[in-house]
Amino acid sequence: MLTSRTFVKRTRAGAVVKVVREHYLRDDIACGAAACRLCPPAPPGTGTGSAPGLEARPSGPASSLCPAPHFLLPDTNLLLHQIDILEDPVIKNVIVLQTVLQEVRNRSAPVYKRIRDVIQNKEKHFYSFTNEHHRETYIEQKRGETANDRNDRAIRVAVKWYNEHLKKIEDEEKIQVIFLTNDRINKEKALEEGITAYTCEEYIKSLTANPELVDRLACVSDEGKEIEGGKIIFPEHIPLSKLQQGIKSGIYLQGTYRANRENYLEATVWVHGDAEENKEIIVQGLKHLNRAIHEDVVAVELLAKDEWVAPSSVVLQDDGQNEENIENEEEKENILKTSVNKDMLRPTGRVVGIIKRNWRPYCGMLSKSQIKEARRHLFTPADRRIPRIRIETRQADTLEGQRIIVAIDGWPRNSRYPNGHFVKNLGSAGDKETETEVLLLEHDVPHQAFSQAVLSFLPKMPWSITEEDMKHREDLRHLNVCSVDPPGCTDIDDALHCREIGNGNLEVGVHIADVSHFIRPGNALDEESVKRGTTVYLCEKRIDMVPELLSSNLCSLRSNVDRLAFSCIWEMNHKAEILKTRFTKSVINSKASLTYAEAQMRIDSATMNDDITTSLRGLNKLAKILKKKRIDKGALTLASPEVRFHMDSETHDPIDLQTKELKETNSMVEEFMLLANISVAQKIYDEFPEFALLRKHPAPPPSNYDILVKAAKSKNLEIKTDSAKALAESLDKAESPTFPYLNTLLRILTTRCMMQAVYFCSGMDNDFHHYGLASPIYTHFTSPIRRYADIIVHRLLAVAIGADSTYPELTDKHKLAEMCKNLNYRHKMAQYAQRASVAFHTQLFFKTKGVVNEDAYILFVRKNAVVVLIPKYGLEGTVFFEEKDKPTPKLEYNSEVPSLTVEDTTLHIFDKVKVNIMLDDSNIQHQKMRMVLVEPKILGNDTRASLSAEASSKDEPEKKKKK
Repeated sequence: MLTSRTFVKRTRAGAVVKVVREHYLRDDIACGAAACRLCPPAPPGTGTGSAPGLEARPSGPASSLCPAPHFLLPDTNLLLHQIDILEDPVIKNVIVLQTVLQEVRNRSAPVYKRIRDVIQNKEKHFYSFTNEHHRETYIEQKRGETANDRNDRAIRVAVKWYNEHLKKIEDEEKIQVIFLTNDRINKEKALEEGITAYTCEEYIKSLTANPELVDRLACVSDEGKEIEGGKIIFPEHIPLSKLQQGIKSGIYLQGTYRANRENYLEATVWVHGDAEENKEIIVQGLKHLNRAIHEDVVAVELLAKDEWVAPSSVVLQDDGQNEENIENEEEKENILKTSVNKDMLRPTGRVVGIIKRNWRPYCGMLSKSQIKEARRHLFTPADRRIPRIRIETRQADTLEGQRIIVAIDGWPRNSRYPNGHFVKNLGSAGDKETETEVLLLEHDVPHQAFSQAVLSFLPKMPWSITEEDMKHREDLRHLNVCSVDPPGCTDIDDALHCREIGNGNLEVGVHIADVSHFIRPGNALDEESVKRGTTVYLCEKRIDMVPELLSSNLCSLRSNVDRLAFSCIWEMNHKAEILKTRFTKSVINSKASLTYAEAQMRIDSATMNDDITTSLRGLNKLAKILKKKRIDKGALTLASPEVRFHMDSETHDPIDLQTKELKETNSMVEEFMLLANISVAQKIYDEFPEFALLRKHPAPPPSNYDILVKAAKSKNLEIKTDSAKALAESLDKAESPTFPYLNTLLRILTTRCMMQAVYFCSGMDNDFHHYGLASPIYTHFTSPIRRYADIIVHRLLAVAIGADSTYPELTDKHKLAEMCKNLNYRHKMAQYAQRASVAFHTQLFFKTKGVVNEDAYILFVRKNAVVVLIPKYGLEGTVFFEEKDKPTPKLEYNSEVPSLTVEDTTLHIFDKVKVNIMLDDSNIQHQKMRMVLVEPKILGNDTRASLSAEASSKDEPEKKKKK
């Protein structure tokens, strides 16, 4: 059956065109009930996928409201707000209408993804019913009826149809369909029409055998649910329609809200739009922050210039001691208002409204209320940028000391903290598995097992290279190729060779795993790989981007097995000048899988002269020339303290911790990877100037270098920052015979001044330059096992040399730009997750060490603290000079030098100090490295100066990078 609607519309050019919209209706769409013999069986692809649909005898929990067997049918808002309830294993046999799914898809992509996953879960028995194409459930919109009212009516029509339809099934006990809605008007209309309808709260509370589900109910009245009799704390948010008008007229600015990890009373808003050049607005004080949460899109109003402030140098943590003591907050806000140099003042504003909430489920711990038998408790998130959340739970005694997940429901004007609900218990705090799960969730790292749909696209074993595979490939198995990697590496992306050719020149090859041969565009394996974006390396586990069969076997360029590769081969003279470059798909057979130490030993050996060793020596000699050329062009050599843990073979606890030692062979491999990436970047850009996937590193704004220049000046050194070359040269000259570690400290500080390198599409940008490498063009080609960007680059290169065919998404610059955005996010999160893993393992290491005395250097100076680095452990943390319940010493801060005078002792940036290190586990939620300043001794302050370090393997103090 066909219904059609005809209407006219005006085109952009002004022409009027007639549009006929056809809508096909059917009478063979199954209801999904296993007991139904009236409907045809639901074929695959009708909305249920491989899920079996509704059970013949619903096995859901017993309800005191509806003891008879029943299915549930939720409306759109209920599904949007109560997805945590619907995901619970207890809730089964739910009908999800097409009307509801479409509305959810338009309103929340994350919830839509979650409900699709639930529908695919065979154990849940959720059924997606295509009511908009069923002859008896499709309805037309009435004249004067809103789209929302029409959809509500369509949902009620579907509930009535289901109940009538299920009555016809010959069974002793009839199955009923219960309509769940939190919309009062919709519920009243349903009851008038004879439909059994309940709110979610009514139904969940009727499940007497499952009282724990009540904790998972979302507070659906959103912002408006105010505490009875509570004092109004925050200004009202301006409605969205008025905000949009204000943004258009320039009264308000739209941007992304970024909370400050070190100071809970300060945030910045990064203003959107090209005209603003990502302008940064400071927001200070509780009322000006006005209930915005980290990563929300907000509207801000600029304050008058005489109200502008400077970024705070004070470290303030929310102690949450008295959640409604606003006078205490105002006292803390006064600490921020100290006199500053006018040059340091920045545009300052206040949040006037929320454009888009970007809330997610948060990991953390319950701070149990001291009131006996209380149900309201505060939840403290693991991420210090997120405020505490008030939840109601009957399980407080059980959840104490556990890591849990909580979701935010809303933030009333008269509540110091937002309201939320309990979602899930992850396990005991401090447990290694639990803490790893927390850091993966907190950094949004996809880490679930690969689904069967994904695994179905892997090659069948045993696998071998076929004649078809050899088309468009060169056989390079005769070459003396070898790989050089860290110890224990199983995902070997790259291998190298170097040999002398007949004309006296050298042939050098970089051979990269041909992952794009196995991962074809658009299939489930490809979609999962792009979603993950990168492999994440934690201290004792790896979260693969691709399944292990590929990462550690078929794509890994292990020794003595044939492997498919993508090769970049140069002809060079002995001065490392490139004479010819060619790219080819190939087959290689690596002759050795070496560690950096093993390769170094071969190069240095006086007795080893085999083909592999000769190849390595040739590569090493060329690499040194290439590196000198790069540095002469202005490439930066920076430093960051990296640590390596040695694990106990049984407990897997860290038993030793040391900074990583880099060998010549590390640099050798790096040089040829850089050269391959640059060569490939130029090739794909020449072939595809509009849609090459490239990587750039923007030059930092001059203000980023302020701290570096001041720090050098304090040591009578000059750092020039007008170009990368000038910076590199002045860093090379910044030596002190009496202070050899000074140059390393300056390079570490320079790293903190840098911008983040990012992927971009060449057709969407004009600035290609890579500042750190001093290269006009760059990409990533050399690690496709662990980076999805490299897979796209491989596909582009394969098309460029005629080794593979293109596909639409590969030549769509807008889709590539969107993909780059996701890849940049995934890489940033992976970096933060790795630092958090190092921080956690550092704490495990010090747990049994008691007090350790070590040398440290001051990296940054704050108004009430100094940040120090302990080189031996690569550990970083903040020494506070203010502690609760102790007299505050006299503090004098000088931002120009930079220095902090505590009583009569002045501490300068880069000063060497001694600290006692110990683990402070008094707060199990935020365990930290606590240190006592031993030298220099501060008058009357032997025990007061303490270091609260989150082992800066954790996100570097927001890197202060864009300030």
